[in-house]
Amino acid sequence: MPLLNYTTSVPADKSIAAIQKALAKAGASAILHEFDDNGNIMALSFRIKMPSPDAGGEIHDISFRLPTDWRAVQRRLQTQRVEPRYRTQEHALRVAWRITKDWVEAQLAIIESQMVTTAQVFLPYAVTSNGQTLYEFIGQNTQLLLG
Repeated sequence: MPLLNYTTSVPADKSIAAIQKALAKAGASAILHEFDDNGNIMALSFRIKMPSPDAGGEIHDISFRLPTDWRAVQRRLQTQRVEPRYRTQEHALRVAWRITKDWVEAQLAIIESQMVTTAQVFLPYAVTSNGQTLYEFIGQNTQLLLG
């Protein structure tokens, strides 16, 4: 089965703008673009004020980094039986950011419904004091995991 949104014609910048708008609506106080060496946006970092669960509800700014790996999308499209026009770098960028947009909107919807908290959803993407995401930090320090 082909990837979600593999036929999208929506430019990457429109999907990125939609993500930024959704994050701002959800309370993001800052959003940063991170570029690869070719000028393609490869991640969005954002900051949201969140209450600290152990500090009596004290509010803290928490930073998150959402990577979007268009190269992985392109590799996947190349291994699938999709038309060649859907296997280009430009198209992979479109698909990658469209998938990310859909994911962010879905996560924000379950946060808004109060089924989960922002921290529960975005915790792997929280940026630690050394600049790594929590996911990256745990990946390098697997002894922190239970079992």
